[in-house]
Amino acid sequence: MLELFVQGGRSVNPSRNEHTIAVSCEVSGRGYWSGKEVRVVLHPAALGTGIRLIRSDLRAIPICEALVSRRYDASLRTNLANGEAKFQMVEHLMAALYALEIDNCICEINAEELPSLDGSSLEFVEQLGSAGLIVQAAPRKRLVIRDRYRIGTMDGWVEAVPSYAGESYFEYQLSFDDQTPIAPQAFGVELSPDRFIREVASARTFVTKAQAEEIRGAGLAGHVTNQDLLVIGSEGPVENQYRFRNECARHKTLDLIGDLSLAGVDLIGRFTSFRGGHHLNGQMASQLAELAAQEEHETGSAFLQHRKAA
Repeated sequence: MLELFVQGGRSVNPSRNEHTIAVSCEVSGRGYWSGKEVRVVLHPAALGTGIRLIRSDLRAIPICEALVSRRYDASLRTNLANGEAKFQMVEHLMAALYALEIDNCICEINAEELPSLDGSSLEFVEQLGSAGLIVQAAPRKRLVIRDRYRIGTMDGWVEAVPSYAGESYFEYQLSFDDQTPIAPQAFGVELSPDRFIREVASARTFVTKAQAEEIRGAGLAGHVTNQDLLVIGSEGPVENQYRFRNECARHKTLDLIGDLSLAGVDLIGRFTSFRGGHHLNGQMASQLAELAAQEEHETGSAFLQHRKAA
C-alpha cells in the first residue's frame, strides 16, 4: 500500500560530482548461509558506470547492475540477479558504497553470497577508505523528496518526507513482540561519510537465541559462531557484547541505507522505517527509482521545449 501526501517543495543544498575509488581494494571472508570462502575486489570505474557486480568465478563473467530493478525477495537479506549473475546479501556493501559517496565501482566477486565478515559494513568501509576517492567530471544524479510517501501498514512501514535543510536523514524505529529479548529502540542519523563511519558502519547483524537455534537446527549457518554476529538471549548478547546501546536499531538503519541505495541516485530527504525490513525497503527503493526516472524525463522534456522555443 502506498500513500502520497503533497507537502510542496523545499530548497536543498547544491549537488556534488560523481566519485570513484583511486585504487583497487579487497575484502575476503565466508558467507553466512553458504559458508563458502569469497573474495570481493573493488575496482575504480569510469564516469556513469554506477555500481556493477561481476561474478568472476563463472565462465561468462556475467554482470549485474546494483539497482532495485535487479532485486528479488529473500528472507533476512537483499539479493540481486541478472541471469547467471546472482548475488546474495549485498546490503552491507551497498550501504558502505553509498554512505562513502562512491558512485562508480566494479565489484568483482567469486561466489554468489558476499562475505558476512562481522555482520557489519566496517571492513568494507575500512578498505574503501584506504583506497581513496577521485572526484569525477559530472554531477551526481539525485532525487529531492518534495512530497510525503509511505509504503506498508500500521504494523510496519517505510516513509519518505522532504528534508528540513537539504539533508539526507535515515532512521529506524525497532519494536518486536513481547516474546523477544530485544527491547524497543530507535536510531537516526543525518548521513555523511564521517557519521556513517563513526555511528553506523560497525553495527552488526543480530538474531535472537531462539532464531539462531532454529537456523542451525535447519542445517544452515553451522559455521557461524556467537562472535560472528549478535546472538541475543534473555540476558543480552551470548558470548559477546554490544558495541552500542541501540546497536540493533543502528544495524537496521544500515540495512535501510543499503537497500534504498538501489534507487541509483543520491536521496535528499528524511527516510524512516517503523518495524520494516528488506521487503518494505525494496518497495520504497522501487518507488524512489520511479520518481527519479519520472523527474529526469520531465526535466529532459522541459529542456527540449525550451530549446525549441528559443
